[in-house]
Amino acid sequence: MNRSLKWKVALLLCMLVFAGMMVVPSVYKGTPQWWKKITTEGLRLGLDLQGGMHLVLKVDLEKAIENKLDLSAGQLKDRLAEEGITAVRTPSSDPKQVLFTLPNTGAVEKVRQIAEQDFADLVADIRSEEGSFPRVFLRLSDEEISAINQGAVEQSLEIIRNRIDQFGVAEPVIVRQGADEIVVQLPGVKDPERALDLIGQTAQLEFKLLDEESTLNPSELVANAIAAGKWREGEERRKLNLALQGQLPAGTEVYFEKRVDPQSGQETKIPILIKSQVLLTGDMVKDSQPRIGGNFNEPYVSLDFTSTGGRLFGQITEKNVNKRFAIILDEVVRSAPVIREKILGGSAQITGNFTHEEASDLAIVLRVGALPAPVSIIQNLTVGASLGQDSINKGLFAGLLGSAFVVVFMLVYYRFSGVIANLALGINILFLIAALASLRATLTLPGIAGVVLAIGMAVDSNVLIFERMREEFGLGKSVRSGIAGGFEKAFWTIVDSQVTTLITALALFLFGTGPVKGFAVTLSLGIMINLFSTLFASRLIFDLIQAKKPLKGLSFVEFIKKPNLDYLKIIKFTIVASIFMVSIGLGGFVQILRGQANLGVDFSGGSLLLYRAAQPFTLEEVRPVLAKAGLGDAELQKVTNEEQLLVKMKKSQEVVGGLADEVSRVLQENMADRGFTLESQTEIGSSVSSDLSAKAIQAIFLSFLGIIIYLAFRFDVRYGVAAAIATMHDVLFVLGICWLMGVEINLLLVTALLTIAGYSLNDTVVVFDRIRETMNRPGTEKLTVREIINTSTNEVLSRTIVTAMTTLLASIALWAVGGPVIHDFAFAMILGIVIGTYSSIYIASTTLYLWREKASGRVLG
Repeated sequence: MNRSLKWKVALLLCMLVFAGMMVVPSVYKGTPQWWKKITTEGLRLGLDLQGGMHLVLKVDLEKAIENKLDLSAGQLKDRLAEEGITAVRTPSSDPKQVLFTLPNTGAVEKVRQIAEQDFADLVADIRSEEGSFPRVFLRLSDEEISAINQGAVEQSLEIIRNRIDQFGVAEPVIVRQGADEIVVQLPGVKDPERALDLIGQTAQLEFKLLDEESTLNPSELVANAIAAGKWREGEERRKLNLALQGQLPAGTEVYFEKRVDPQSGQETKIPILIKSQVLLTGDMVKDSQPRIGGNFNEPYVSLDFTSTGGRLFGQITEKNVNKRFAIILDEVVRSAPVIREKILGGSAQITGNFTHEEASDLAIVLRVGALPAPVSIIQNLTVGASLGQDSINKGLFAGLLGSAFVVVFMLVYYRFSGVIANLALGINILFLIAALASLRATLTLPGIAGVVLAIGMAVDSNVLIFERMREEFGLGKSVRSGIAGGFEKAFWTIVDSQVTTLITALALFLFGTGPVKGFAVTLSLGIMINLFSTLFASRLIFDLIQAKKPLKGLSFVEFIKKPNLDYLKIIKFTIVASIFMVSIGLGGFVQILRGQANLGVDFSGGSLLLYRAAQPFTLEEVRPVLAKAGLGDAELQKVTNEEQLLVKMKKSQEVVGGLADEVSRVLQENMADRGFTLESQTEIGSSVSSDLSAKAIQAIFLSFLGIIIYLAFRFDVRYGVAAAIATMHDVLFVLGICWLMGVEINLLLVTALLTIAGYSLNDTVVVFDRIRETMNRPGTEKLTVREIINTSTNEVLSRTIVTAMTTLLASIALWAVGGPVIHDFAFAMILGIVIGTYSSIYIASTTLYLWREKASGRVLG
């Protein structure tokens, strides 16, 4: 063994040991902490595999600006009151503007002076016209609005992070996205509803006095406003108070007190009259903790104020003994106790029929602080732990079964060389898992799709080398020369096929979202590792064996011996058939863009709920139950061979939520004996669904552009265009069939189409590389374009069939036992492999043939 070979063996062994150390935490849960510190925590599983929540929150910056304007305007009104100036707030059609009316023109200069000196964040436009009361138009300054837009999201992000940290979720992901969105991932969360409540509470805490001097009946006033059509339940409280402005005493507002019946748990909201002046806010709360106490040992929340807050609280309680003191959280009165005596020590309590969890969560949000603006949920993906584990089990079994098929086939077909190919495949998988673990990448179901394609391409690379070896041995070369020739002649074919697919993966990573990006990361790593494992590791194993004990010969099984088919003979039929199917695909694509296809909630917006039943059920039983509850528009589907119910409600709305609670309640009340439990929940708002659609199309377009540029550089621009046409043909072909069969168009199916594009492209480049080689081979000068294409395609036909067969075996395993979550993906993959093999033989070569024949006779480039 020469020195160079020894260094290569040492390098490979070191890399194997390092990769093994990286993989151990992913496969052995008992890995000690010291091991994890010097390697990695292990492979991170996506929420679709381990369960958890993925939320996209939208911070209401407009509301943040309104809140700040209301606060500053209120402070200005109080400041004017101290100067003896009564400012009456009147309705304004512009939410970004507050309008005050002054009692007389004598107060104008004083108001202008106070506004300019003490309220720099406000711009006051004071208008005094003869015959009318002076009016003050208030709005926030441009500088203040800019500060709110820049700071509100970051402040919200930090507050949400602190809340989640105290909630106790392991390894949460909380990042900013775009101008006003926050992405929150909570892996393995056990109580999704509780987490949603914790994250979404604004937690604006205020302390105000009740107006007990007035004889007005708030319930009667609210009923009259509803009867007059001025307000409806569920609308903003501010709208109600504007409608009642002329009927309420000055400086008072109507609030609603939340009361819960301890026996039935029924919640009611009682209107009460409260003075507008804020005496104390949540900013003065130093600490809050859940406690148990009272006459019935019920949970409550104890508050400890700051020194300033404690002093103010003592002064307030001293001045208002025997008066009711309202504790208001997010504009809802949670409790309104009577002040019996002056309270010293800076402590208070919030009661209100809390559960222990509610008290704990309320204590967290008060302790951490209020959000500067409300946040709304525009995307909610929730996967139960049981479904995640089921996905892991079925995906792992399907992967092992598919790998076993491939391993056995390679052993049977390539014999001893198949053993080496399987060793290289094992190295490839080991390095891929190690890379994902070391980069802290997250493995998702689309990521598994990327692994499948990467493995298929790894097998294809070895097949390319072995088929080249077969050709070399057919020329009478020795084993050593045949092996060297096989690797040398396959090198650029492998590089070209892998790099073109890598371009697609990079485009998807840069412009894709969520699952598509996970697919791109896995595929990119797989391609780069494949180049190493195939071109370095496989070659090293052959060289090592040759150095120890030279091989006397290598034999392969051969399905097709020296085919001599005229593929262009049926060119008219293939063109007509392909145009017909592509037309269907284009029609389906147009229908998808119009929203007329079977769109998943990823692209249509709405909710998709997956329930598992403990007892057998039929859709005929479920449908009337949901229809009676006003949910007749929901699409229902029973998962084949599983007691699982899919409930889909397409709805184009910005904010999501509520459907899961409603459906779960209806099923529990009317079909309790079936034992329905929610396993996964997908809720996507209209803005997210449109963004996903736009980015998916953008990523595909840019990947095709990149392919054309690369192939134009490596071959000729015509090769790039022909490859792009063949790839688009395959995507539209499969899309058309899926559309005709009513397969749901969702992100997982888009991932399948991208996988098909990568596979098809890989196949096409192999054929093109052989065409170029045949064209430059001595003795082919007199061959026509038709003969060159037929000769080249015949020479790689065996490789094409073997690659298709191995990838098809893995996809069939995914389809058969991979579970319902990945069923449609595997079905599309099976179609794509068959169609991709057809297009690399017929469509890509036919496009090149027609173009080059017409343009320049024989010359192919």
